[in-house]
Amino acid sequence: MKTVLILGATSDIGIAIAKKFAAERYDIQLAARQPELLEAVKSDIEIRSQVSCSLHAFDALQYGTHKAFFDSLDPKPGTTISIFGTMYEEDEAFSDWELSQRMINTNYTGVVSILNIAANYYIARQKGSIIGISSVAGDRGRASKLIYGSSKAALSAYLDGLRNKCFKDNVHVMTVKPGFVYTRMTENMQLPKALTSTPTEVADIVYSAYAKKKNTIYVKWFWRYIMLIIKNIPEFQFKKMKL
Repeated sequence: MKTVLILGATSDIGIAIAKKFAAERYDIQLAARQPELLEAVKSDIEIRSQVSCSLHAFDALQYGTHKAFFDSLDPKPGTTISIFGTMYEEDEAFSDWELSQRMINTNYTGVVSILNIAANYYIARQKGSIIGISSVAGDRGRASKLIYGSSKAALSAYLDGLRNKCFKDNVHVMTVKPGFVYTRMTENMQLPKALTSTPTEVADIVYSAYAKKKNTIYVKWFWRYIMLIIKNIPEFQFKKMKL
């Protein structure tokens, strides 16, 4: 069962997590819409870490294919990590339902679809682990992250409930809430250096927390307190703020 499935493996965080788990002697299954883009990553993992690495086609929005996709995996992964997600410019998404719908379905609906399948498999076997990458943006709704943040809030609530559902069956579910991360998705954003992680830092912290069977983690510890302050701003004042 020392096999890890990474969903959304072409992302910078996905690649970093794959390399970290491979370094810890886990076989790796990389799944993405365009798995052919991961050939170089596969070769690097196999040469550097001397573990097995396989590539798989997976589309988060093709819900009807998810069961057949998971059933086709051989061996079945002992750990499933969902990393995929998307973020569009909020004003554009607010005015364009297609963008809003894609963001909601990628960040939430697609994750629920595939993780329900993985969770049922693990529950039946009374063992397994699930890791979901959510976001601090889901901790409180804000105008600047209206659609993205609400999709991540839904995901965090789902992972909370899944953890509660799976605990009695010896299935570990961990929620990861990165703050700012230097990735291709954020490359055009001006990010505060002190508050921003690298994908490698995220991978190291995720693996350490996974090994300790943590429940919910903030990648940089101070985000927990930043978001606690934001969540406790009274609504009469909060609704007037630009956040």
